[in-house]
Amino acid sequence: MPEALRADARHNHDQLLTAARAAFAEHGTEASLRDIARRAGVGIGTLYRHFPTREALLQTLMRDRFDGLGRRAAGLFAEPSPRDALLTWLTEVAAGSATYRGLPESVMAALRDEGSELHASCAAMRAAGSRLLERAQAQGAVRADVTTEELLALATGVAWAGEQSPGHPQMAQRLLSLAMTGLAR
Repeated sequence: MPEALRADARHNHDQLLTAARAAFAEHGTEASLRDIARRAGVGIGTLYRHFPTREALLQTLMRDRFDGLGRRAAGLFAEPSPRDALLTWLTEVAAGSATYRGLPESVMAALRDEGSELHASCAAMRAAGSRLLERAQAQGAVRADVTTEELLALATGVAWAGEQSPGHPQMAQRLLSLAMTGLAR
């Protein structure tokens, strides 16, 4: 019988994630948790057993993306142009932050709150970006007074701007390119 419960719990977990992706895509990160549970065909208590907070749900949905951004930064470290590597990574951070309306605010809040469910993934992503920034600064491609927090705020701000301009798909790339010009020594 425990096997059946584990299979049932796994099914509920997967259904909740599928429903959350759809709800967040439609309504942003502030989508109703009751609606997510309803879409998944479970009660709100089941949702909270699997995901005690909204952030826990977001963490589960976004962990692979944030971890991927950390790995991507490590891969870009070998690129010949530190400036281009940093711009590529920031563009991908902005794109990842735009996955769901409201996610940029959640990312920035998580970076400031060590108790946040999202903090560990966001902090690992920040550390990976720090290495790219330090390399660009050491090569003289970026001003020495720029911090990783400022770059992440810039990328999430660009993601937010993209949310406000859905008819301009290249907006994020253009804004980041302009910002990189301003960040140059």
